[in-house]
Amino acid sequence: MTRDTPPSPRDARPAAKPVKRVTPQYLENAALHYLERFASSTANLRGVLLRKVRRSAQAHGTDPEEGARWIEELLARYVRSGLLNDETYARMRTESLHRRGASTRAIAQKLAVKGIGRDEADKALETLREDVGPDLDLTAALALARRRRLGVYRLPEARAAHREKDMAALGRAGFGYEIARRVVDAESPEALLEE
Repeated sequence: MTRDTPPSPRDARPAAKPVKRVTPQYLENAALHYLERFASSTANLRGVLLRKVRRSAQAHGTDPEEGARWIEELLARYVRSGLLNDETYARMRTESLHRRGASTRAIAQKLAVKGIGRDEADKALETLREDVGPDLDLTAALALARRRRLGVYRLPEARAAHREKDMAALGRAGFGYEIARRVVDAESPEALLEE
């Protein structure tokens, strides 16, 4: 860097916060702080806390196995008290993702990333199916189309020109060809739901 060149934003970064030494109380505080801000599955919270244990082991030489043991005790206590409940988390997350327009395939994948097993994910989807109706993917595709103004929610004069783009967007979101075609080619959302 020459004297005439202003410093880049990378040069102006603040120093990284020092890594704290992990103790049972620190893990408890970190877990509660995380749960205040985010809903979480047991496996997801375990991962968050294990990262803290690993960083502490690297920075301070603490025993990662002891930290993992503390985490398991903490998680067991939270599950017993009802603070962590994977079934409830799966149901809430499934409903939220469906409202935003996620396909059942995408919902199952996102739940798996958070540590929710296939059986729990299927149970959450079945509960949602009872509430919403049998065709979850169609209602989710409509929600996504409404949110992104695709297909049936596009201005009539622009629909033909954007048909392929809209089909591709729905396909990337995890919807099959038939559902994407129905949403893009429908006369109106009401007519599509009445089919």
